[in-house]
Amino acid sequence: MELAWIKWLQQQISTSSRVMIPIGDDAAWLDWSAEGGCVTATDLLADGVHFHLEAVDPEAIGYKSLAVNLSDMAAMAAVPRAATISLLLPDENSAPLAEGILNGVIALAKRFDVEIVGGDTNVWAGNLVTSVNVLGESTPRGLWRRDRAEPGDRLLVTGDLGGSLFGKHLHFVPRVAEALLLNQKYTIHAAMDISDGLGLDLRRLGTASGLGGTLDADSLPISHAAINAFEAGSDRTALEHALFDGEDFELLLAVPEKEAKRLLADQPLDSTMLTEIGTLHEDPSFYLIDQGGKKVDLPIGGFEHGNRK
Repeated sequence: MELAWIKWLQQQISTSSRVMIPIGDDAAWLDWSAEGGCVTATDLLADGVHFHLEAVDPEAIGYKSLAVNLSDMAAMAAVPRAATISLLLPDENSAPLAEGILNGVIALAKRFDVEIVGGDTNVWAGNLVTSVNVLGESTPRGLWRRDRAEPGDRLLVTGDLGGSLFGKHLHFVPRVAEALLLNQKYTIHAAMDISDGLGLDLRRLGTASGLGGTLDADSLPISHAAINAFEAGSDRTALEHALFDGEDFELLLAVPEKEAKRLLADQPLDSTMLTEIGTLHEDPSFYLIDQGGKKVDLPIGGFEHGNRK
């Protein structure tokens, strides 16, 4: 099976001169002459945790498997260049499942000019697991990090938040182009992508920088999906969906106050709006200005691996 898949995959992709030895050998060889070094990100997705195989098209699984890694590249303002994809397949219908997943990966890789340079497949009696590793490089402007935010920085986000579990998490567009444009033209102190929920990921960014933060509930760009879910009888309010659902894959940015004002006035992204949602401060605690104007402790919530939402 493995030899057949290698041959099939070789027929589906093309590689540039950067790939010195492509798929088919024991390892790939890439010409990595970029001065900024190599940036790498890996995500593992599992049936029953990140998607439900019986309800999702295999191509969507492949798309998401690569997209979550591209979102990590966007969070660093890195340029994705190459990827590997490994599949641990259930023993039933493994061949058509693998083909569908790989088609989804390949389609998104072409869209972002990412070259597939390797991977692995295996079959077992358990659930489907995918693992993608993306390799990228920095631009001359350098990389974004979580731990460089400063007191007084304004918190900005791209897009809207909440309700991703109702479909967006399978079809979102990684904010790579947006991140590269913002990094080129503006000063961003720190950044990350919102993968496990704004409430949790803000804590991660703030803690990495030795800071706390305050969110303004009335300023959060809540998605129509979150509002519709609440109106349909969800056990979460629309605000709670925006804070805790996770898998929004939007950018959370810590921006100096003057630069934030310029960014909000310019609105330089054709694909989405930027919204100011709060501030960072020396007080290491995290707060929420609720919809009644009261300052309360920011509830703890979001997706943590090994725990339930």
